[in-house]
Amino acid sequence: MVSTTLAATFFSLLRNYNANVRAFAANVRAPLQHSTNYNSINFLLPLHSRRSLSRVSVTNNEEAAAKAAALNAGSEAPTIFDKIIAKEIPSSIVYEDEKVLAFRDINPQAPVHVLIIPKFRDGLTTLAKAEARHGDILGHLLCASKIVAEKEGILDGFRVVINNGPGACQSVYHLHLHVLGGRQLKWPPG
Repeated sequence: MVSTTLAATFFSLLRNYNANVRAFAANVRAPLQHSTNYNSINFLLPLHSRRSLSRVSVTNNEEAAAKAAALNAGSEAPTIFDKIIAKEIPSSIVYEDEKVLAFRDINPQAPVHVLIIPKFRDGLTTLAKAEARHGDILGHLLCASKIVAEKEGILDGFRVVINNGPGACQSVYHLHLHVLGGRQLKWPPG
């Protein structure tokens, strides 16, 4: 029994290590030298262990993606959000006006998960870069979050989140708000 538990622990650590190496390599765009599939050993772990391990792996992937994105944060190169604004990349638009665009997140963390972005970055890659001159757009983003919540039928309970920097897992350096709702949200978050 002890050897089975030890083997399961070893293989789960090895599988997570391999997944993290693959994620890191993909984020820095370096080719991976070898690939091993450890998914066949899932039967050794109870279901609840597999869930918690995959959650850790996802968290590590988000952290790696945020760190990789931070390397290009100072660049004025177009972000994925600039391409969505220009309609070069399709999105499911929920709300749009002359200043902001709101669209559904492709990796929703709640039944309703909408991103709201300013159409013009104007130096606002993070909330930490906000200056007094950005007051109008910051206020407009918050008003747009109320409009989105109303349109989505979650006005009685929703959360607005702004991730700032790699420590908060910001993965796109174009200021954006997450509007989350449609389920009971817990406290504290994250």
